[in-house]
Amino acid sequence: MAYENGDWIMHGTAWDNPNRIKTVDELITYVDRMGFLPLFKNEIEGFSVEEHVSADYWWTGNVEEDPWEWRAVAARSGKVAYGKFFGKKAGFISLKWLPYFVNYRRNGYDFDSLYEEGMARQRSKLIMDLFETNEELFSYEMKSLAGFGKSGEKNFSGIVTELQMQTYLTVKDFRCRTNKKGKEYGMSVAIYTTPETLWGYDAVTAAYAEEPEQSKQRIITRMKELYPTATDAQIKKLCL
Repeated sequence: MAYENGDWIMHGTAWDNPNRIKTVDELITYVDRMGFLPLFKNEIEGFSVEEHVSADYWWTGNVEEDPWEWRAVAARSGKVAYGKFFGKKAGFISLKWLPYFVNYRRNGYDFDSLYEEGMARQRSKLIMDLFETNEELFSYEMKSLAGFGKSGEKNFSGIVTELQMQTYLTVKDFRCRTNKKGKEYGMSVAIYTTPETLWGYDAVTAAYAEEPEQSKQRIITRMKELYPTATDAQIKKLCL
């Protein structure tokens, strides 16, 4: 997605391209095959969902054809991880590759250990503490319960993005709010949880047995296999 001459332009593939991703199930299969994939086009050619779907169906609201809706369905499925994982931008990581991202991004630290070692912000802890007693939370619930707002802590969005980049949080679903009568209203809102809640501690931390640097090298090697023209700087910016 690029902002050109005052308009947002989507860079999709041709409608008749036999390799075009046509359904959310095909998207999940593609993520599993690739290992990890940002949602939108970036400086590495081919390294996005956007470039492998039609540009015509974004934001139509049609769950069968709209890639924007697919991100919610894919997250809800639990078959892939979805969140702001790539240069603070959204994308998917397969469950096979998630442990390597977790090991490298966390540098082998669970959040409590990271905080105890003085390497995590107090504002991050305010958010992560919520998940000791809540399996999932709407983003607006997190903001309120953690004390962010006009008269409270600042930079809620930035801290949540940082926690996703560190793989301590992931998006579980997108749902609309409900009123007192249980009727949905407004736009859908992100629901966050921890990867451990979704897939279990052992599965998420399966790569803790290796050095974080080894996990980093796995990611770099995979990127160079799939995108040989990508530079080290580009890989570092998006994946590390």
